[in-house]
Amino acid sequence: MSQNRISSAPTAVPVLTTPVALMTRMTFVIVPRFNLATLITMIEPLRVANYLAAQPLYQWEILSPDGTEIPASNGLSITAQPLNDRNRRGETIFVLASWGAEDYANRDLIGWLRRQSREGARLCAVELGCYPLVKAGLITTAKLATHWSWAPGFQERFPDVPLVEQLYTLDDPVLTCAGGMAGVDLMLRLIADRHGESMAGEVADQIIHQPIRPATAPQRRTPGKGTDQFAPTLRQAIAVIEDNIAEPLPVPDIADRLGLSQRQLERLFHKGLGCSVVQFGTLVRLQHARVLLIATKLSVREIATATGFNSLSHFASAFRKCFARRPSDYRQGWAPTEATPSWPGTLTGYLETLQQRTTRAVRSRTSSFDFVALSKDTGKQ
Repeated sequence: MSQNRISSAPTAVPVLTTPVALMTRMTFVIVPRFNLATLITMIEPLRVANYLAAQPLYQWEILSPDGTEIPASNGLSITAQPLNDRNRRGETIFVLASWGAEDYANRDLIGWLRRQSREGARLCAVELGCYPLVKAGLITTAKLATHWSWAPGFQERFPDVPLVEQLYTLDDPVLTCAGGMAGVDLMLRLIADRHGESMAGEVADQIIHQPIRPATAPQRRTPGKGTDQFAPTLRQAIAVIEDNIAEPLPVPDIADRLGLSQRQLERLFHKGLGCSVVQFGTLVRLQHARVLLIATKLSVREIATATGFNSLSHFASAFRKCFARRPSDYRQGWAPTEATPSWPGTLTGYLETLQQRTTRAVRSRTSSFDFVALSKDTGKQ
């Protein structure tokens, strides 16, 4: 992997002749299989701020407890420095983790984070960086933002930690960030807090990231999340389904909550999503199940129950027909033998397939989609 190595020695401290502001120091801690795009997009606003300012404003370093060559999820590697005991009072430490963070265990990192917190450093959990911070006992009741696709697994392991599906949180003493491009918005917010909105705006212009999104902006724009693509009533219906995954509501109950007839609700789903309410609800439950398979140690039977399936056999059959894998085959979203992780299929792709099968089924007068055919489970809806 040496040909893919990215060297990242600590930035040199420039000699300031007439300093206009105290330089802000930041530390990025990475663990194997971290998200390299997130790291780069968090550092880049700092580099651009230095470029625009009369004197450099930021200095940063990249550390890791796992050696000097740290592989990212895309196959590249970053050269990191070992953890050190420099006092970081008043500084911010960003902990970046991604694939496999649920079971990542490094006692040196846990102890180091606790010491840094006691000595006055501000900590930020990025994407699945929330796992080492929670295991260190540094996140308890504060609101936490993590990547929406992994949130169900985290919530299952730590039900007492309140999750919010937004870009980032600024609650002291620990910040949290969902990862991805949300890191850009967080860094622009921190730049604005220290050097003003105008500086943050100019940095955003340089990296062509406009508008700057607030902390509470939604992470997703599909389907029904933060988008006007669907009618408000359809978005409300989707939210009701997603809020009742463990105990799916019957279709008449969903319709009653929205003040609609069952026929009106079905028309709404067919027009907006190209499928029935039951079909969409089953697909949402299966998507939720595959996250639990990766991110928790729940048994397959427990996951079937947690996603509203009354029988293990029906869950296993539906899962296999939807994802072309048995649930037990999906316990590792990224197996050690695989070069890169895989996520078999998009929600949009499944909906398009569902529409195609429904069209063929109408023409041939057969079942439209086996994994959402009526059964004891879907009849419940």
